[in-house]
Amino acid sequence: MAKEWLGVRNGELAPCPNSPNCISTQAQRPPQKMESLPFFHDKDGAKNVILNIIGAEKGTEIQSQHEDYLHVVFTSKFLKFKDDVEFYFDQLEERVHFRSASRVGCIDFGVNRKRMERISKEYLDQMKGASS
Repeated sequence: MAKEWLGVRNGELAPCPNSPNCISTQAQRPPQKMESLPFFHDKDGAKNVILNIIGAEKGTEIQSQHEDYLHVVFTSKFLKFKDDVEFYFDQLEERVHFRSASRVGCIDFGVNRKRMERISKEYLDQMKGASS
């Protein structure tokens, strides 16, 4: 198994480990894979929408923010588990790639997938609303 890292290397986020507590647009295994998101007008537009969605979530803290990358930590309300969520704004593909992974444990009861499905839905809803 490849060692995990945070950030983007050669246009890729870290691969998901074999455990089911990770979801990524760049994952190879179907249970861990989700679709990337199209840019919202351009890279900056996409990033601003993601930042607005993240800002409305409870228990979030932006760890690092660069031109094409965003790292956010989500902390669960009761047990204070931390999940690392990364967004890569791929200028070449004009897509937002993401990865959400639990820091500890093996099973997350689908929390990472549900979170990214919720964020993706909100993102796409805002895109539809802006084009109406």
